[in-house]
Amino acid sequence: MKLRILLPDRVFADIGGVSRIVAESVDGAFGLLPRRLDCAVALAPGILLYETDADGEVCVAVDQGVLVKAGAEVRVSVRNAMAGTDLGSLREAVDREFLALDAQEKTLRDALNKLEGSLVRRLADFSHD
Repeated sequence: MKLRILLPDRVFADIGGVSRIVAESVDGAFGLLPRRLDCAVALAPGILLYETDADGEVCVAVDQGVLVKAGAEVRVSVRNAMAGTDLGSLREAVDREFLALDAQEKTLRDALNKLEGSLVRRLADFSHD
């Protein structure tokens, strides 16, 4: 299989000769082998593992995104990714970096919703005057 990991601004990895892939979806972990049927899966922040003859098992920490398998090509589109050799440190990075970003984004969305609500109320008050 050919694996491409895509970030919003660049191609993070483009790997050929991948014999298997293990990733984490929102419903749990799953594996891909070369002859598996085509599919599309929503990914949760976690560890994506792939194996090649040249490199053996390689772990990549990925943020939430989408995995699409079409034929022998697997494309993973995520917001952020980190490569590493130590599985424990990658798991910590996922917990620390990616999940913290999600919390920050939620806080930002809440603040924007409050500002929007306040603006709408002020405009409504202004139109009644």
